[in-house]
Amino acid sequence: MKKNPIKKLLLIHMVLMAFICIMLYLLIPYVLNYPPNSIDNDFQIEVVGIKYSTQFIILAVVLSIFIFTALMFLYNMLSLKKIRNKSTNKIDAKQVEKIRKRSFTFPYLVLLLTLLVPPSVVCFCLFLFNTTPELNLRITIIIFCMSAIFSICSYIANKSFFINTLVKTSKISNNKVSGLRLNLYTKILLQMLPIFLYSFIIILLLSLSLLTTEKGDLIYNLYHQELSNYFSDKSKVYDINELPNILKENIELQNPEDNFFIISCTDGKIHYSEEELNTFFQKYLSEFYDKTNGHIYDNYGQNIEGSAIKIHTNEGDCYIGVRFYVFSTSFVTPFIIATIILIFFNILFVLYISKDLSNDIKTISRQLKAIAASDDISNEHNLPVTSNDELGDLTIAFNRVQDKTKEYNDTIKSNQETLMESERLASLGQLIGGIAHNLKTPIMSISGAAEGLTDLVKEYDSSIDDPEVTSADHHDIAKDMNEWIGKIKTYAEYMSDIITVVKGQAVNLSSDNNMYFKIDELLKDINILMKHELKSALVTLDIHNYVGSDVQINGDVNALVQVINNMITNAIQAYNGEPNKTINLTLKTDASKLFIEVQDSGSGMPDEVKDKLFKEMITTKGKNGTGLGLFMSYSTIKAHFNGNIDFESELGKGTTFIITIPLPKLK
Repeated sequence: MKKNPIKKLLLIHMVLMAFICIMLYLLIPYVLNYPPNSIDNDFQIEVVGIKYSTQFIILAVVLSIFIFTALMFLYNMLSLKKIRNKSTNKIDAKQVEKIRKRSFTFPYLVLLLTLLVPPSVVCFCLFLFNTTPELNLRITIIIFCMSAIFSICSYIANKSFFINTLVKTSKISNNKVSGLRLNLYTKILLQMLPIFLYSFIIILLLSLSLLTTEKGDLIYNLYHQELSNYFSDKSKVYDINELPNILKENIELQNPEDNFFIISCTDGKIHYSEEELNTFFQKYLSEFYDKTNGHIYDNYGQNIEGSAIKIHTNEGDCYIGVRFYVFSTSFVTPFIIATIILIFFNILFVLYISKDLSNDIKTISRQLKAIAASDDISNEHNLPVTSNDELGDLTIAFNRVQDKTKEYNDTIKSNQETLMESERLASLGQLIGGIAHNLKTPIMSISGAAEGLTDLVKEYDSSIDDPEVTSADHHDIAKDMNEWIGKIKTYAEYMSDIITVVKGQAVNLSSDNNMYFKIDELLKDINILMKHELKSALVTLDIHNYVGSDVQINGDVNALVQVINNMITNAIQAYNGEPNKTINLTLKTDASKLFIEVQDSGSGMPDEVKDKLFKEMITTKGKNGTGLGLFMSYSTIKAHFNGNIDFESELGKGTTFIITIPLPKLK
């Protein structure tokens, strides 16, 4: 059974989503320096209102629903089941075009959505969970990094689906390109830049996390040692009012931003603090003092920690200590600037690589377009090899294919010329056969005239000494002799015309024999050459000439005669031997063109012949035809007259060929 590609893609995305969620679940507390004992417990519920795992489940469910819904909508939009019209069960070309347009556009749309939507959703949810702005920003950045991984993997998985859709619809749409077009440079940036930023930011955050942990532990140990040394007497009771001065005088602060605090152990009352202490710091101190040995944290992912010890005072036991900043603003600002500069130069590096690769491919693309636009594929158009890599290999391979193509084209052209020459000779042989038939009548007439002249000569010779032959009789004999001589001249001129036309037709049609000729000359040659074939087929040629006698055509008259004769011959054959049929030859002009129409009411042409006519050598005569006639005619009109041939044909009703030739411009 064939697997459903949509189910497979959905499964891939769900597995990928689960992997990303697990990675985030494990990574975020470590990367953001979440304090020990601060997640998935009652403490977190008290300070945040929701457990870390619950947050993740909600976010994962929201994102999974969004991705699943978006993908189902996407795959439904690209479903090939929609390309058939339900009422007619025929392929809907407009629907195919829409699907192809979406297949070109959706990969990048999905890439951007999966890259930008999850961080936006997470940021909004964290805002609802009352997360601090700094922590919200840092988590959003991490989610963005993971979204980059997901978006690229999703793009790779979906790309095969889009390509498969485009392949299946390529024949239906004639391989048309539509939809969003991105150049290679932009594509590389879309795919490389998010991954690059992800890698850089994750490494940066991991490094910062490790550095924060180590420095935080170091400062904690330093303050804890000082506090423990000075307040080493566990039995001594201190005056709560004097403690701030004692701390300031005896404990040296490592940073001007660091400050002291004094908090009651029993009721959590703040007896002294130079800065406001948040709920997180107070609750963490009261609940986890013993577990962390007085190492206190200010919030999730914050840069503020504390070192505390427990002492006796006149108002009960109290926590005293130092709330310190792991990194001061004097460190953070240069660090951020250095990071931005480093990111900037790395982005420039990615841009350079993308641009360089794009330019190499553009060079090949431009050369290919130049070759495609050229009518002559020759070695001078070979692509230059500009790189010693896979693109260089591609260029070399293409040049080899081009050389092979040129060889094949030369061979095909040579064979085509041989075939066309054979067709011309065959046509000429058929023509000569008809001409021979036409010459019999004038030859026999000349022979009869010679016999008549011979009899008249004998009669005249015998009447020279005959006294009964009068002067009038001599004139009658001379008159008869002149009549026979006139007939001989007429027949001789007719034979001369036939020989002249045949001689013109015997000239190779590819030769440059252009000259100005009139329509009457064209029609005369057609009449002479087609007379016998029309008479034998019992078909009448009706000529309708609406062209003025002053109109002249520039070109090879013999080539045009052969084209029209070929069409008349095809029209005769379209009647399949039926007698008493008519072929209409119509000539007319407009302001700039001559139109020659050859119309029959024969069998017409089927659709498969009409689709291939003039594009390749095709025949409806079976073994008796080569298909070269109309192919040659089309080539002749294009090459020798800069014109065109169109046709109209309906099966069972006939065919009309229309030759269009530009008229010479008046000087």
